[in-house]
Amino acid sequence: MEDIFDHPILCNICNVQTKEESIFEDGFELRTKKCPKCSKIIYHPLDLEEFKDFNMLKNKQFRVKLRMGGNSYTVSIPREIIEFHEEFHREFDRLINMSLENPEKLSLFFSRKIRRL
Repeated sequence: MEDIFDHPILCNICNVQTKEESIFEDGFELRTKKCPKCSKIIYHPLDLEEFKDFNMLKNKQFRVKLRMGGNSYTVSIPREIIEFHEEFHREFDRLINMSLENPEKLSLFFSRKIRRL
């Protein structure tokens, strides 16, 4: 299906053709069209929807179970988190990176890139 953002879009305030740009926020690339005259920004609706879904999950507190399995402990990850990103479904059996950031914070990384704070 063709994307409307692939076509020229005129600013509804100044009637000037907008320029393609990207804004990076919380690890997301949000595609935008920006008016060079009045600086009005139009966000791509699919990117904006995915970003809103992420923020809803980010602000939600999940209560998960910690179980003993052999010599290891297992933590259940809620389906909502796994289903948020399609690539997690495709590579369900791959390894996840985990690090102990401080005595009270354990981090799981679903990508190969590990961020150090």
